[in-house]
Amino acid sequence: MNPAIRLSTSQIRVSACLKQLSRKRKGIVLLLLSMGFLSASRGQLVAKAKCPDFYVNILDGTLNGLKPNRALSEFKTLFPCSTSIEEEGSAAKCGSGIFFKTKDIYIYSKRAYIEIGPKFQGKLSLPLMGAKRSSLFSSLGNPKVKDDQWEAYEMQYGTLVLHFDAASKVKLIQFSTLSTDQLSLCE
Repeated sequence: MNPAIRLSTSQIRVSACLKQLSRKRKGIVLLLLSMGFLSASRGQLVAKAKCPDFYVNILDGTLNGLKPNRALSEFKTLFPCSTSIEEEGSAAKCGSGIFFKTKDIYIYSKRAYIEIGPKFQGKLSLPLMGAKRSSLFSSLGNPKVKDDQWEAYEMQYGTLVLHFDAASKVKLIQFSTLSTDQLSLCE
């Protein structure tokens, strides 16, 4: 017997079996298959966590109403969109914290301070980022501790530390509920 004829014979048998299935059964099989494909594709859709806008009140020492000495869990609840989290007791050199690299803001809850970088995506109550060192006296007064590259201001809530670039403009902001004597910044 010719193999080509066998193949066509088996094709005829499959076709006959399909014809025997009622339209209702074909519909059920098709429905089950399409549900399987839909559920598989639906499982891949995951919504990103939405964070509120970041608002730093420099004079109050808060980020969206939270002071730096609040618990890590409070920051995690308020800001679910972090890029990384270091839990208490981890091997992190700076202790626990929650970090937002894409927004250029870092919360060191163990050390009770918040750090804001030059690419910060949020609002500051005082426009300090990029401000000239010589213009700070009118809004902050005299610094308590001063260095070539930074100044620390005593605030009602604790300490505000401003770091400067080569052009004497603010490039980094750190604020804490601790005094300048107690403050331990991560390097």
